[in-house]
Amino acid sequence: MRERLVVRPGGRLGLAVSERATPSVITWTTRYLRQAMVIDGGVALLAGALALRGRLDSHGHVPTSYVAMTIGLPVAWIACVALARGYEARFIGAGADEFRRIINAGISLTGAIAIVSYATSARVARGYVVVAMPCLVALDLVARYWLRKRLHRYRALGGCMRRAVAVGHSKDVEALVNELRREPYHGLSVVSVCLAGGAGADASLQGVPVYGGLADVMAAVRQSDADTVAVLACPEMNGVELRRLAWELEKTGTDLCLAPALLDVAGPRTSIRSAAGLPLLYMDHPDLTGARQAVKSIFDRLAAVSALILLAPLFVAIAVAVKLGDAGPVLFRQVRVGRNGRPFHVCKFRTMVTDAEKQRALLEARNEASGVLFKIKDDPRVTKAGTWLRRYSLDELPQLFNVLAGQMSLVGPRPALPEEAAHYGDYVRRRLAVRPGITGLWQVSGRSDLPWEEAVRLDLRYVENWSFALDLQILWKTWSAVTRGDGAY
Repeated sequence: MRERLVVRPGGRLGLAVSERATPSVITWTTRYLRQAMVIDGGVALLAGALALRGRLDSHGHVPTSYVAMTIGLPVAWIACVALARGYEARFIGAGADEFRRIINAGISLTGAIAIVSYATSARVARGYVVVAMPCLVALDLVARYWLRKRLHRYRALGGCMRRAVAVGHSKDVEALVNELRREPYHGLSVVSVCLAGGAGADASLQGVPVYGGLADVMAAVRQSDADTVAVLACPEMNGVELRRLAWELEKTGTDLCLAPALLDVAGPRTSIRSAAGLPLLYMDHPDLTGARQAVKSIFDRLAAVSALILLAPLFVAIAVAVKLGDAGPVLFRQVRVGRNGRPFHVCKFRTMVTDAEKQRALLEARNEASGVLFKIKDDPRVTKAGTWLRRYSLDELPQLFNVLAGQMSLVGPRPALPEEAAHYGDYVRRRLAVRPGITGLWQVSGRSDLPWEEAVRLDLRYVENWSFALDLQILWKTWSAVTRGDGAY
């Protein structure tokens, strides 16, 4: 027996002890939330202590009122985070959702301090609030980020996972199993499968045992000791059957989650609205035009100008290294396909011998990439200087000029060659709906080690879920991916 995550009235999640749990067992979920609470309190105390500096009176002492305020700040902060739903188990490891609630709590507490001080005519120095609150929010975001990364490391080793029974058709279940294995930080592990139409002759699916059909879900939960049931889009699991399953799962405190038939569509684009008693899932169109894209363009150009100025000495050093290598040209220009299929010339530092394109035909048999890509891990055409330029993606730096010209973006899908784009089907051509980028989800998820199908999936995920916050997140992760040098060749 153990504590479980359950749906409370109003759709909120909380902890409940199932019939199989022992009250003495404290799960990792409870420990994580307690650690988060302790960290929040400690950060609040530290921020208050930092704000006390400069609050000395004429005798060189800190006024008692500010000492009391600093001592009370952790309690007020924890209460505000709780009201902002920052301690709900469903946001554990969620990243953006968790951080958004910390920021909302900071705004709420700042407003509450202002209102209370005005209503009670209390003299609260603006300097204290101006220092304490920004420090509190910033430090807590860093602390929560560290806590989340530690959780991800545990999950990569197989710990702190929730055990799930996947229900649906074999193809959909197989895709779910592969996705969760590829990204274990989500914290969900499929331990048993129930297939629509019955198990048939399949004893397992992607190494996961197939327990039976739709009528065997509860037995699979008990047998595999699961705490979650994930139902994928499945016509056989209609509203009546789904309700019956929910009632059965409620008795043991087992979670029920539904996966709609939407591919890589993030939460901000979806919303649930009721019509005639039916919960309908609405999907908004992606932000591919308008004011937000204008902000992205302005940011790209400003960042490109700043980077070109700051990196000018590095440009000179790389140019000298390339030139001394074989006396060939420093830059390599190649036609690529940009937004809406418009061709442009991309600029890169040359990393191959001057007749590399002529030698490609001789190396076709050694191609290690799938799909329309051409990649060789130990490409004999790469120069000595080109090896380390590629390893740390320094050869991509001249593309900042393409960003400045509006042909590329800092973040976007990989810029395609014309011969690659010529083989795109309607589905893959969706990548061309936005400007290609110097970096992107493919860059921070494995670079050249990714198969073609996975690279396309990541590019389409970016196109469908673009946001300015996502761009900043990818830029942040790019630094780590580049310094490790994994998957670059």
